[in-house]
Amino acid sequence: MLYFTKWKAALVLLVCALGVIYAAPNFLPSGTLATESSYLPGKQINLGLDLRGGSHMLLEVDTDSVLRERYDALADAIRTELRQEQIRNRPREATANGAEIAILRADDVEKAREIARTAEPNTELSGEGNNIVVTYNEVAYRELIDRAIAQSLEVVRRRVDELGTTEPSIQRQGENRIVVQVPGLDDPSRLRDILGRTAKMNFHLVNNEKTAADARATGLPPGTMILPSADEGDGIREYLIDRRIVVSGDNLVDSQPTFSDGRPVVSFRFDAAGGARFGDITSKNAGRGLAIVLDGEVISAPRINEPILGGNGIITGQFSVQEANDLSLLLRAGALPAPMQILEERSVGPGLGQDSVEAGEFAAVLGLVFVIAFMVISYGRFGVYADIALMMNLILVLAVMSVLQATLTLPGIAGIVLTVGMAVDANVLIFERIREERRNGRTIINAIDAGYRSAMSTILDANVTTLIAALVLFSFGSGPIKGFAVTLAIGIITSMFSAIWLTRLLIAAWVKRSRPTELVI
Repeated sequence: MLYFTKWKAALVLLVCALGVIYAAPNFLPSGTLATESSYLPGKQINLGLDLRGGSHMLLEVDTDSVLRERYDALADAIRTELRQEQIRNRPREATANGAEIAILRADDVEKAREIARTAEPNTELSGEGNNIVVTYNEVAYRELIDRAIAQSLEVVRRRVDELGTTEPSIQRQGENRIVVQVPGLDDPSRLRDILGRTAKMNFHLVNNEKTAADARATGLPPGTMILPSADEGDGIREYLIDRRIVVSGDNLVDSQPTFSDGRPVVSFRFDAAGGARFGDITSKNAGRGLAIVLDGEVISAPRINEPILGGNGIITGQFSVQEANDLSLLLRAGALPAPMQILEERSVGPGLGQDSVEAGEFAAVLGLVFVIAFMVISYGRFGVYADIALMMNLILVLAVMSVLQATLTLPGIAGIVLTVGMAVDANVLIFERIREERRNGRTIINAIDAGYRSAMSTILDANVTTLIAALVLFSFGSGPIKGFAVTLAIGIITSMFSAIWLTRLLIAAWVKRSRPTELVI
């Protein structure tokens, strides 16, 4: 029947009221109390990089370093097995092209090749004479590179999220590149500093036998290395430290900026295994320095005065508050599996975004005016009801995007403009069907009922197929295409509600109140 039951009418009115409430912050100036967190539960829609401005960065992951590390570890594993078999060998420096080992006795080459062949699956052997070169096959190589890029994407995403930005776009491009777009970031240099560091942190013991200068003059003791100091405030430019990593940064579970004696420091906390190892090392090495190495530099080397139990500690240095915040951010987000090079950096100013917003608003308003005029001229009173539903549809689109905190981009505005035209399609089908039923001699109420009932299947078919297309665009498209697909899909769903339920409620209320004897449509 034409007339709505009370619960259906209440449901339609409730949805419309919620739409107005959640969309309201988008019509208020930014920064007002109502747009932040007062009596309105909604939030303003996030604007994308092309509308709001921000930072764009193209990064390239150094996959060669990943291969060198893996081949270096593979060579160490092979040499360990060769020593167990008493096969004398000499390692070559690992490269991205493979792990190379020189066998000193010709009689041991075949046995060494057999050991190298079974050291790790998915590897291939090459090399001539006494040289053995081990490389990964194509499947293992591709898996290694893909895993490194995936890990880099995750670390970059965690670091950007720690900056407190909303809706960053972080995507893989090509084989080894990552595109980062951060809308609304006012300090792009900070983004460069945050993403340009590997943030690989480990703990080493400082060698007490010699200083770095003595070691350079007389030779490095076995198992040691010299690393520069990141902070020369204490007068030490280089440290002589043990190569062995006593505690790995992989065991870190949390890091926070704090203050100690009025100076910014960084506190850290290990997991259970790291805490136990840290407590054991500090218990056995009282009086020695513990070097904290970050990306090949000693950022701090405090003296171990007493055992540090519980897995907690602090990193001291000549930090500013911002540097302490950034260092704790990097440690929380984790280390990159490989260094990254910044290939391209662009800052998008808000002026371009404002021009785009104004152009999009003009196009939306112009299209809305033409659609409203067309519906009123073509369908009279029923056209007015369709226009009311159209306005509510736009409000519902904004409300849903506010609730989901979806990002509105320039293609997204195009999707909204397209929705304006598509939203009245269902009403056109319904009204034309009502005209046809009325010409066939049905009464007013029966003609309206038949119009809604008969047009429903056609409306569903048309909207479902468009919705499928929007979902495909969202699944396989890139950032701008996704923005278009999101607004299009939301617009289709909300238009089904407004064009069918809301217009039917308005028409039913008019018919019940006016009891018309003739239907002008």
